[in-house]
Amino acid sequence: MKKFIILTSGAEHLAKNLQKLSAKTDSEVITLAKNKDNSRIFPDGEIYARIPGINKLENKKVTVVHSGMPNPNDGLAELELAIQILKNTKAKIEVFFAYFPYGMQDAAFEAGEANAAEELIKKFTDYYGIKKIYVLDPHFGKRSWQNKYPIINISAVPLLVKKAKKDFGSDILFLSCDKGGKRRTGISGTEKKRLDSFKVEFLSHNIDFKGKNIAVVDDIIETGGTLLKFYKLAKDSGAKNVIALITHGVLPEGIKKIKKEF
Repeated sequence: MKKFIILTSGAEHLAKNLQKLSAKTDSEVITLAKNKDNSRIFPDGEIYARIPGINKLENKKVTVVHSGMPNPNDGLAELELAIQILKNTKAKIEVFFAYFPYGMQDAAFEAGEANAAEELIKKFTDYYGIKKIYVLDPHFGKRSWQNKYPIINISAVPLLVKKAKKDFGSDILFLSCDKGGKRRTGISGTEKKRLDSFKVEFLSHNIDFKGKNIAVVDDIIETGGTLLKFYKLAKDSGAKNVIALITHGVLPEGIKKIKKEF
């Protein structure tokens, strides 16, 4: 049975590789159409979404591939419109998130906040009836609440570890930079504790960095602050080299800050 892959705007950069793969898997890759102005945004800022060839998707298995970056808010609106269109055709919908939007808001740290990540998952499953949700290295990975939903975690960490060993040799100490990373990957590391939605704190550690090649594994570079703090901690403790393995979500602001420091 032929399968179909729908790419939202944020995932169009994956089209070339997925089209190569589609020939081997009897699948078809479809990108969203544009409006009469050759755009997916109306002049007032509203999102336009249309899936070309929608009739052939009726009752078919469809995987929507979406990335929450670089436009998480507009991207979510586009994603929901695409899913609603597919729901109307009674397609069997799965979603693959290359980057899960609002994934860092995976707990209500203070009164008046929402667990945005879980609420989004709940909407996709309960309202849209999505049967499987694939997520690449989600920030909420292995949170207890995710066990209530049909989430399949996929990790790039093994590939990055393999590449680091190939480039720098096998004598590398792999570490997570915080408790969340340890929870997600199972890789032990320093103790960085998230205090709330805005502040984090590095706690004391008992790791021997001296003379070693250190590879820090993290899911995202946003402002670059965490990576720079880890680098300082490792170098001040005698590390020989510090390598960053970032699974996804390398944001321009973070890279700019890191380049400025070096």
